[in-house]
Amino acid sequence: MSELITAELVDLDLSAGTKEAAARSLAERMAAAGRVTDLDGFLADVAAREAQMPTGLDGGIGIPHCRSEHVTAPTLAFGRSADGIDFGAADGPADLIFLIAAPAGGDADHLTILSSLARHLMDEEFTGALRAADDPGAAAALIRGEAPEQPEAPEQPEAPEQSEAPEPSEAPHVPDAPHVPEPNEAVPPFRIVAVTSCPTGIAHTYMAAEALAKAGRDAGVELVVETQGSAGFKRLDPEVVAAADGVIFAHDVEVRDKARFAGKPTVDVGVKAGVNRPAELIAEVREKAARGDVSVPASAGSAPMDRDGAAGDGFGTRLRKWLMTGVSYMVPFVAAGGLLIALAFAIGGYGINKAPSVAEHFVWTESASWAALLFQIGSVAFGFLVPVLAGFIAYGMADRPGLVPGFVGGAIALTVNAGFLGGLIAGLIAGAVVMAVQRVRVPPALRGIMPVVVIPLISSALVGFLMFLVVGKPIAQLQKALTDWLGGLSGANAVILGVILGLMMTFDLGGPLNKVAYAFAVGGLANPNEGSLKVMAAVMAAGMVPPLAMALATTVRGRLFTRTERENGKAAWVLGASFITEGAIPFAAADPLRVIPSAMAGGAVTGALSMAFGCTLRAPHGGIFVVPLIGQPLLYLVAVLAGTAVTTALVVLLKGLRKTPAPAAPAPEPAAAEGTPVTV
Repeated sequence: MSELITAELVDLDLSAGTKEAAARSLAERMAAAGRVTDLDGFLADVAAREAQMPTGLDGGIGIPHCRSEHVTAPTLAFGRSADGIDFGAADGPADLIFLIAAPAGGDADHLTILSSLARHLMDEEFTGALRAADDPGAAAALIRGEAPEQPEAPEQPEAPEQSEAPEPSEAPHVPDAPHVPEPNEAVPPFRIVAVTSCPTGIAHTYMAAEALAKAGRDAGVELVVETQGSAGFKRLDPEVVAAADGVIFAHDVEVRDKARFAGKPTVDVGVKAGVNRPAELIAEVREKAARGDVSVPASAGSAPMDRDGAAGDGFGTRLRKWLMTGVSYMVPFVAAGGLLIALAFAIGGYGINKAPSVAEHFVWTESASWAALLFQIGSVAFGFLVPVLAGFIAYGMADRPGLVPGFVGGAIALTVNAGFLGGLIAGLIAGAVVMAVQRVRVPPALRGIMPVVVIPLISSALVGFLMFLVVGKPIAQLQKALTDWLGGLSGANAVILGVILGLMMTFDLGGPLNKVAYAFAVGGLANPNEGSLKVMAAVMAAGMVPPLAMALATTVRGRLFTRTERENGKAAWVLGASFITEGAIPFAAADPLRVIPSAMAGGAVTGALSMAFGCTLRAPHGGIFVVPLIGQPLLYLVAVLAGTAVTTALVVLLKGLRKTPAPAAPAPEPAAAEGTPVTV
């Protein structure tokens, strides 16, 4: 089993000025050591991970890391910067940079070593020793845990500390031992259980666990952590969970088996909050316990979305998360229902919506009957659009108790003709009502029935009252005005809207702005007219442009792209043709300053042309496979091709300007090394 870090993987005079340059410098050492097979492919994976969440930590630490198929063995490279490099930490630049590389299917033993390093980074003595190290070999040995540990064990009276050394490898139970001595009075100590996890499950997961453990010792509480990392996780003992007075979730991915912690005061935040402000989280959960504030955790969810939010999240960020939760659950209903309806129109014509119920009249040999069947199934699926949107917006805000009032509010929105906007408002109202009810202190005997009976009953009644008698009619009038405006779109107004939608679809390639534009278009399909069908066509056309353009660019100017990008380009043909905008993300992650503006320019051109040509679309998805269902199909393809050509030309031009020194300079020349980075 090869060593995780060697002297050759240490740079005590890292001269890079940006995090991208730092990652490249350290990754080149990994490649030279045979630990990385494709430098640019690995750096693209590092950049994609960095885009999810900054990897800077308080205390001058940067930990860029990822799992990648281009890594042959778990590896760590260390660099020390005299000037500091910005990795997004709140307290400023990092001078200690650790590049952690794990194979896509890395073995658990090595990932445990990586997690152990993550915990050591919370030790000021460890980081101080690294800052003082003057020899790469000594620094590597220190990181491996060899040099500092051996001489100190017999000399220092820290035998208790040595006996605790095995505990960090048992990540869930790190904090147990130190908590017993402090609270020796008659009053039992306050007990907390915590769960930490991050997208890769390598670094932040274990740093948050260690930070919480230290803060628990300082606060005199018993705190036990379950780390849900890449090396798997060991569930906390049910008796420990049952005895806990409070719960802390510090996570950016789904907490597994979250229902185990139901019925306890809960603080739910992002994993970086667990690293940066653990004492505040402990104080917060103690305050909640004192108030009798009991939270009911969700059984699913990819990130904390309740009222506690992620660390530093403002209301706008939380609102976006709530709305995106509703949209993500709504999209499958839209796709299934919309495509079935579109197929029905293709088979039976637009008059098929007047066909009698197939339950009463169905002829097996008539295509019209099959078209009517598809239309009626699609209509039923489409009918869930608004209730599902409202229900899961409320779910994103208040977890499972928000589902019932959210669905009820969404159904009422349909009843009063408030449509898509009514569903949005109903979901927000339902979530807010449930959150308000959850703040009410109740006797312990009633806590068990709160999420099953009391909260659904009270919140559904309040949401129904508000939707029927207070906000329903005004929203319905606003929805009608929006529908009429879309129906009357023409000329310059239509083109301007097409440009805006094209920019939104291509700015973040499947992110929040992309989803907002798509949700706006899909909402119009609930009450279709000429304008809303034009909007749907423009949105899908613009969303196809980025991956198609990247595929074309890698074909016509392959030398400007890495081998990995050229392989991704082959897949991007299919993804773009299928209206999967995310197919361009690997290219944007590796080179955002060239790819994203180019994609936006092409998307704006396509959106404008689609609206100007009067193209319409009744299907919410499908790409080129639903072209027969598009109004003005040939002009629609012209719009898509024009935008693709614009984006391709800009990407090739910008990358060509950046890459001009590369052909003349092979790998050994240092000037070429500076001119060839893919990341910016």
